[in-house]
Amino acid sequence: MPVTLQQVDLAAWEADAQVRLDLARIYADAPAERLPLPVDNFIRDHLKNGHLFSCARFNDRLLGAVAVIPDQHAWWLSNLCVRKTARRRGVGSRLLMLVSEAAHVQGRRLYADSSDLPVADQMLLSRLGYRLTKDGDYFELDLSPKGGQQ
Repeated sequence: MPVTLQQVDLAAWEADAQVRLDLARIYADAPAERLPLPVDNFIRDHLKNGHLFSCARFNDRLLGAVAVIPDQHAWWLSNLCVRKTARRRGVGSRLLMLVSEAAHVQGRRLYADSSDLPVADQMLLSRLGYRLTKDGDYFELDLSPKGGQQ
């Protein structure tokens, strides 16, 4: 399955009805405990706060997304979700690998708050090279030129 990365910011979301529909479908498929707000509010609030979604695109449709909060040195990841129809087919793993590559190009680290992650997500991150920080609060993937992975 040739999945590519598409970054969705507020401008892209407002300009493309298909992106709005696909993101809503992705998060509508999420288990209720994954989203703190109704789907439309979650997406709109995240984007209006200047954040973005990194999305897995296949055949002109978005199949998966992860919420990204960028700062100067890192991207903070949360709310990874894949459409039910595409689960267990490597879309989530591929999406996280593409996000890692994009972060590496920008010299950013990747973090995910471990307290919010289901066990399955923690296992996925571990398989992809993320490690818990010393205090155990965050999963970290260091992709900076000075970091451990390149």
